[in-house]
Order: sequence, then C-alpha cells, then structure tokens
Amino acid sequence: MAEEVLLPHKLTLNERKTLTMTGATEVVSFDENAVVLKTTLGTLTIHGRQLQLKNLSLDGGQVAVEGVISALIYQEPRSSGGLRRLFG
Repeated sequence: MAEEVLLPHKLTLNERKTLTMTGATEVVSFDENAVVLKTTLGTLTIHGRQLQLKNLSLDGGQVAVEGVISALIYQEPRSSGGLRRLFG
C-alpha cells in the first residue's frame, strides 16, 4: 500500500476578495455562490458571490478563488464508526 503524502494546508484571504490556498486534494463542486473543496484537513466550503476558480493545481494542492467571500466552513472527515460508534 502506498504511503499517503499530506500536503501542507495554508489559507490567505485578501480583503475578502481573493483566497489562495494550498492543501486542496479535490474540487467537489463550484458555482458562483459556493466552492466545495476536499483538503488535507477536511472538506472546506467557501460561500460568497461571483466566485471564480482562478488557479487550480491539484498536483501541488494549490487553488485560488476570486469574488466576494462571505464564509469559510470546514467539515471534519467522517469516521467510519457509524451506528456502532454511536451505540457501542
């Protein structure tokens, strides 16, 4: 089994208009109101208006988003425990 290499995760937000980041592993979805990315630290949802992906290099984990950014929300990776974890 190949060893997974974790990319460093760093966010830079300039005046709520330009977000640059590293550590992205997948673009789940995007439109002008939301961008959803899988990162090395969980799923990141970026909410705003007139959002555009300006730079995308998943090999290096780099992403740039421009627009009016109103929220950055992380979701922790789900554990595979399911009901057993809830009741066990």
